[in-house]
Amino acid sequence: MKKITIAIDGFSSTGKSTLAKQIANQLGYIYVDTGAMYRAVTYFAMQHNFISETHLDTEELIKNLSDITLQFRFNETLGFAEMYLNNENIELAIRTIEVSRMVSKIAEISEVRAKLVEQQQQMGQNKGIVMDGRDIGTIVFPDADLKLFMTASPQTKAQRRFEELIEKGQKVTFEEVLQNVHERFVILLQT
Repeated sequence: MKKITIAIDGFSSTGKSTLAKQIANQLGYIYVDTGAMYRAVTYFAMQHNFISETHLDTEELIKNLSDITLQFRFNETLGFAEMYLNNENIELAIRTIEVSRMVSKIAEISEVRAKLVEQQQQMGQNKGIVMDGRDIGTIVFPDADLKLFMTASPQTKAQRRFEELIEKGQKVTFEEVLQNVHERFVILLQT
């Protein structure tokens, strides 16, 4: 059977990853969560004090982009690939509300986007891939064989994200998560 490229685009917390994982499992394709890649760069920036609630040192982050190696490694127990940053499993660390608060600022940096788009395109060269995230069907794979776009109300997105964070042991309130969804949407509109 001929393998294809499947691009799932849309806003955060709309169910892109859930659907992408299901499709990848059914077809035996590779699943790539591009949001995890942006979260990994954000986590790297936080660990190196390039970003905080009050500052963003874009110049230093850009200088250090070559020090970032991202990989997805399949975890048979979980049934999906986890994000590794420089050979360290950071899957749980990148799913925190703290990273969520910063990721939009990192994603705005054109040099970060260029680095990650290049890596994403390399991952998809052999097809047989399901990739979800922002700009997948327009920038990363404009010629994808199948493109889907997903959306949801802010309340639905916040509820999905809230349940995910609680399941992972995070101490957050629904209101905090809803506020984060609104803030990320405003930043998205400005870009």
